[in-house]
Amino acid sequence: MKLYITENTKRNDKTVAVDDTILVEGMPSTAGSKMLGEFKPLFDAEVISRLYNTGFSITGKSNVGEFGLDLLGETSNYGVCLNADGTLAGAAAAIVANGDAEYALSVDLNGTPRRAATLQNVCFIKPTYGTVSRHGVIPCACSAEQIGVMAKTSVKAAELLSIIAGHDKKDGTSLPQMKYDYTAADNATGIRIGIPTEYIEKAEQTVSEKVYRFADVMKADGATVEEFSLSELSFVQAAWQILLCAETCNNLSRYDGVKFGYRGNNSKDIGELYTSSRTEAFGLNAKFAILYGSYVLSKGHYESCYDKALRIRRVLRNKLDGIFSQFDLIIAPACSKLAYSPSDVVNSLEACYNESYFTALSNISGIPTVVCGGVQLMGDSFSENKLLTAATVYERTEVGK
Repeated sequence: MKLYITENTKRNDKTVAVDDTILVEGMPSTAGSKMLGEFKPLFDAEVISRLYNTGFSITGKSNVGEFGLDLLGETSNYGVCLNADGTLAGAAAAIVANGDAEYALSVDLNGTPRRAATLQNVCFIKPTYGTVSRHGVIPCACSAEQIGVMAKTSVKAAELLSIIAGHDKKDGTSLPQMKYDYTAADNATGIRIGIPTEYIEKAEQTVSEKVYRFADVMKADGATVEEFSLSELSFVQAAWQILLCAETCNNLSRYDGVKFGYRGNNSKDIGELYTSSRTEAFGLNAKFAILYGSYVLSKGHYESCYDKALRIRRVLRNKLDGIFSQFDLIIAPACSKLAYSPSDVVNSLEACYNESYFTALSNISGIPTVVCGGVQLMGDSFSENKLLTAATVYERTEVGK
């Protein structure tokens, strides 16, 4: 099991593992793909600079699936990460759970860090889109990918998030607020929580039990909990797949075997060079995203596919405005079950699409999400403090047993 792509022996007590999709000067940054090989960037991502400036050290680059497009890192060019029982493990979450690093920075593109945190029973915070700089992230789907923080507790994750969040003039998607204060209230009194029934129906019983256990803890601490219907979830899943592939197609077009990255051999002309380089270096998930993205952006399909997906995103935002006027938080599963074997992802494309049912809502809308206690909590934009309140109440209750 290869948790790290490369390790740094110089460490202190403020250690951070960094996804292989985030640039660290002098360290290989491959995004888990053969295409980038041993590419070493000449500068640090903005989040890395902020960590160095506050005394943190990087333990190394954690293994990721190719460009973050898969379920739990199973498509990495460096091999799959497994738990001791043979089930799949997300590398960053396993590093934090094992105590090899105090924190991990992970890019949430398609829900992979949230699934991994759920399975390893650690905390992951995906903040509101635009609050953490994306400068220095190997891009894939720019309108949704967001750096989040992994830690054993929500309090520790919030501490690191407070350091890296804030405006960055180098990132065109960065929001103007310079700093964010992430804190939790003492109790959950008055917090209104909703549970979408469609999520519960799609998840296994063991997962649903965790959702209801979390809800019981919240009710005992003064929150109100109610189930409701969110029938739009199936449309959200399809729309996000279209947008993900369209943006990935554009971003991966830069890898042509000419400027940098893997170069195919024995090409007679530039056309053959492009073809051989991409054929040999990209995995199946990346190839699918490129081909399907090209299709939905092509003449004759743009309006019926890509444009319609953008309209669904807008309608969904209006729907969420209504939901968050009724509820402060949503509790939902982050995945359909609590363990995945390698046989579950033999067809990684199908498995990843099926599981995106649980994660697409947060990605397509850019709302903040916290994974804690094996469930995910979603709230309106900039509602991180309410999410953290619910997470800390649950952690305090469970640890106190």
